[in-house]
Amino acid sequence: MRIAAIIISVDYGDLLAWTLRENRHHFDRLVVVTTPRDSRTRQVCDHYYVRCELTSDFYRSVDGRVDLTAFNKAAGINHGLRQLMQERPPDRDDWYVHLDADIVLPPRARELMHKASLDPRCIYGIDRMMCPSFDDYIKYASAPRPQHQNQIFVFADAFPLGVRIARLEKDGDGYVPIGFFQMWNPTVSAVVDYPEEHHTAARSDMRFAMRWPRGRRHLIPEIVGIHLDSERVAMGANWQGRKSMAFGPDCPLPPPCPPQPY
Repeated sequence: MRIAAIIISVDYGDLLAWTLRENRHHFDRLVVVTTPRDSRTRQVCDHYYVRCELTSDFYRSVDGRVDLTAFNKAAGINHGLRQLMQERPPDRDDWYVHLDADIVLPPRARELMHKASLDPRCIYGIDRMMCPSFDDYIKYASAPRPQHQNQIFVFADAFPLGVRIARLEKDGDGYVPIGFFQMWNPTVSAVVDYPEEHHTAARSDMRFAMRWPRGRRHLIPEIVGIHLDSERVAMGANWQGRKSMAFGPDCPLPPPCPPQPY
């Protein structure tokens, strides 16, 4: 199994600085997608020597016009997917993960993805705990309670557990792995792009996951991520672009690095 990841980070460089250091070793290939103006995200990627792709597709409307009031996250994801597929066309051993920039995966995530005997016809999600602030994360990171203990226990109580999405209306068909973590095999599933109909970060992830029938949408219970928040905000506050306060001290950027040959 080879695992590649796409991370969207538009004005999320302050969070990416903490999550990329924990997540990058889980993946064989990793691309971060941002806008040309987001110098903080580029600086973080330079520091960790991670490929950073720049695109203005986030602000492209369905008919191809530039719309600066939009934030088409799916268009940015598709840009990252194209880069991965152009670099190396996927085969049956290749898995892709779409991971949000504010998610920290546990240290054993890569090992446990391998052990899960994943079905390449299916899409997978995970649970996540909700860390409410920078101070809370620093306290946790300074004395972390191991999530996996005694080779049998999975602890997910460091922070409140985030909500799952399950369509329970009359014609609903249950669990939907949403976009903070989605893992699939593009070759076997033949799913190689995200739907771009929505001009925010909302709903495109659900439409993407629902390309798989309910019997092929699954949770990986051995892995629980941590969602980092800088403050308590209403659901959807950042779906049209980053609005929340900085995660940690709002430090000035150092001088820019020369381009890196990833």
